[in-house]
Formats: sequence, structure tokens, C-alpha cells
Amino acid sequence: MNVRHLTFRLLQVYVVVVRSGSVSEAARQLHLTQPTVSQQLKRLSEAVGEPLLHMRRGRLLPTEAGRELYRASREVLGRFDDYQDYLEALRGGERGRFSIALVNTAQYVLPRLLGPYSQAFPDVDVTLHIGNRRQVLTRFERQDDDLYVFSHPPSLVHALAGRFLRNPLVVVAPQGHPLAKREAIAMNELLGERFLLREPGSATRMMFESWLQEHGLSLGPTLQMASNEAIRVGVAAGMGLAVLSEHVLPPEHPDIAILPVTDFPIESHWQFIVRRDRRLPHAAQGFLRFASGHLGECVQPRFLANELARLLADLEQ
Repeated sequence: MNVRHLTFRLLQVYVVVVRSGSVSEAARQLHLTQPTVSQQLKRLSEAVGEPLLHMRRGRLLPTEAGRELYRASREVLGRFDDYQDYLEALRGGERGRFSIALVNTAQYVLPRLLGPYSQAFPDVDVTLHIGNRRQVLTRFERQDDDLYVFSHPPSLVHALAGRFLRNPLVVVAPQGHPLAKREAIAMNELLGERFLLREPGSATRMMFESWLQEHGLSLGPTLQMASNEAIRVGVAAGMGLAVLSEHVLPPEHPDIAILPVTDFPIESHWQFIVRRDRRLPHAAQGFLRFASGHLGECVQPRFLANELARLLADLEQ
């Protein structure tokens, strides 16, 4: 490889092409012409001495050599982004950027951290990507983001985790349900009812199904719905029962009752996930430090704040 022919611009163009899978889309994002992008890709391939991209099903994908160059390019460009952030911070004020990918249910809890954080650090740009578990797992595997929020985290072979908030799962019913006024209910009394469920692979559904399996129970009729909000509205309308994160319910929910089912709520925690093989920007580390201190005072017991402190310590090793 002739490194003398490599430039930051070539690496920037290549990263955008790999991310978008298209020369035309990369040209649009970079405000360049398609021939210019194609020419720079050719120069880069010649400098490396290996083919870097191939077409599959109408999308440009990196070859084996191309994948390694993509990782190296992101590392190099990321380090210079950090250096630029450092210079800007020196010139006055805390600055930087980072991205967080979170599963749908987490959008009900993360604002309690991001709100005060954004007020304290107005010059830090935070980008949120919200999706279902499958979509966020895809982003995790592609290393698209700096932080990830799960209640049921993926394999931690290449990642670190720190719990930051309890996520109790409760059984909910319409307010007028005959069992709503009972002091205790066994789950087998509810198995004949229709349950509203998220899509397969949803963390809430996985945990509920695991709980049923542990107790030797199985559901009767079910209805799959696309979002927590749709399920909440469906329960209020009398379409069935559901198991939801308590955070999905508003502070006042006159149309919905939480049923006192034995062995509920199912306990879980929201967790920040950080990849070991991706450099964490200074701004993201600062957010975790802020979260650690803020949680200890305002949201959760100190042991959860300590978990984030441990996560930060692990990142420094």
C-alpha cells in the first residue's frame, strides 16, 4: 500500500460510500458529483492495491480488505474529530458530539437524563436513533453509534454494560376490568384473556415469555401490535391485557389499571452498552459521568450510579 497517496478526503469519501452503500447517495451527502466520488474510490483502491468494494443486490459492500480499511478509516477520522473537539474546547466551552441508539421503550426514560444534561452542556450535540430491538441490534453490530440503551442487552463479548435505571414490567388491564379491584391475582387466572404483545424479539416480550416458561404457563389468544403506545391505547380501549414497562404508563392513567399479579413486577434494568472495539468519544464519556452523578442524587439508589462509575473505570483500562 502506498500511504503517500492516501488523504483524509479519500478516507472520508470511502466511509460515506460504505455507510450509504451507494455512490450516488454518497455524492449527495458529500455535495460532490458521482464521477468525482467514483474517481476518488478508484484512487483509493489503487493506493491500497486491493479491490475495496463489490456490488451485491444493488448495494456496494466492502470486500474483506475493504472492511479492514473501513475500520481503520473510522479510527483515524474519529481520532482527528476528537482532536478538533479538544481544540474547540480549549477555545472556550465544552463541545463535542456523540450518538445514542435506544430501543423504543427507552424513549420514555432517557429524557430525564438528557434534559438536564443538555442544559448543563448546551454545546454538545447528541443524536438519538430510536428503533425496535432488532433495529438497534443491527446498529450495534455495525458499530453505528457510541452508546446503546437496552433492557435486555446483547452478547457482551465485545461490550461493557452499566445499569442505570430499574425497569419493572407490570400486567395492565382496562380500568373497568373485573379483577382490577382484587388485592392479589394468580397469572393462571388471566390465561384465558387476550394479551397484546410486541413483535417477536422485543425485550419485554422475551422476558414475559421467559417468565411464563419458568412458571410452566402458556398464553391463550394474543394480538401482536407494533408499539408500546399502540398496546397502551389498546388496553385502555378494552382490546386485552398486556405486560408493559411501568415507564410506558403516564403518571396519571385513569383508563388503565395495574393488576396485582403474584410474582410481578418482573424486575429488569435499563443499561448503557458500550462496545470495547469502538473508541468512545470524550463527549460520550462526559455524559456517562454526568449520568453517574445525576442518578445518584435524583433517580436511582447509589449502587446504580456506582455501576456507571465502574463502566467508566473499565473503559479507561
